[in-house]
Parts: sequence; structure tokens; C-alpha cells
Amino acid sequence: MLGGRRRVKAFGRLGYAVDHQTGSHIILRNSAGRRLTIPNHRELAKGTLRAIIREAGMTSEEFAALL
Repeated sequence: MLGGRRRVKAFGRLGYAVDHQTGSHIILRNSAGRRLTIPNHRELAKGTLRAIIREAGMTSEEFAALL
């Protein structure tokens, strides 16, 4: 399973940067102002990760290629 920091690094390759952190959730923003919320948990439900990837405008395969 991917840790939260590893997911943040993967989205960083797409131009997202850490904006702030509230509790265990890391908020990322890109230059267009698009916002993603990444839970910094050891395990993340498949559906939650899929939703975050979809919110970023990617497919699961494209995200896997970033790792």
C-alpha cells in the first residue's frame, strides 16, 4: 500500500505542491488553482484513491506510471 507522502510525491510530478496540512490530510494545489486532498494514512481504500486520481483528471494507469 502507498503511504500518504508517496502519493503526494507522485502528484508533485504533475505540478501539485503542498499548500497546507489539516490534521492527517495534506492539501495540494497546482498552478491552475485545482485542489486535491490526500489523506496521510498508511492504508487508503481503493475507492478513495481512485476518486482522488479521477479528481486530478487522470486514469489509474497514468497514476501508476508516475510511481
